[in-house]
Amino acid sequence: QVQLVESGGGLVQPGGSLKLSCAVSGNIDSIYAMNWYRQAPTKEREWVAGVQRGGSSMYRDSVKGRFTISRDPAWNRMDLQMNSLTSEDTAIYYCNAEVKTSYLDAWGRGTLVTISS
Repeated sequence: QVQLVESGGGLVQPGGSLKLSCAVSGNIDSIYAMNWYRQAPTKEREWVAGVQRGGSSMYRDSVKGRFTISRDPAWNRMDLQMNSLTSEDTAIYYCNAEVKTSYLDAWGRGTLVTISS
């Protein structure tokens, strides 16, 4: 079992920055990839960024050059540095872990990010 807890959400003005963190506990060795997802009001949950255990990372086109995903070597924490934020980035952001011990991914409960002037 893997437990994920997001933190760092809040209110930021357009053009501002925010850093989200995900605390990871449990059977960390079972994780082979971690991701950030987000869900805006009236929209479906969408993938934002991901990092593989081997170290490679990927981003959706709309956040490339603005967001940076990172993790500590032991996978105890995953971060998402978000810069140049716009109103379209307003959403609940979720931490996700793909595990090899279950057909179900591990999910955090989410942290709200609001970009508003």
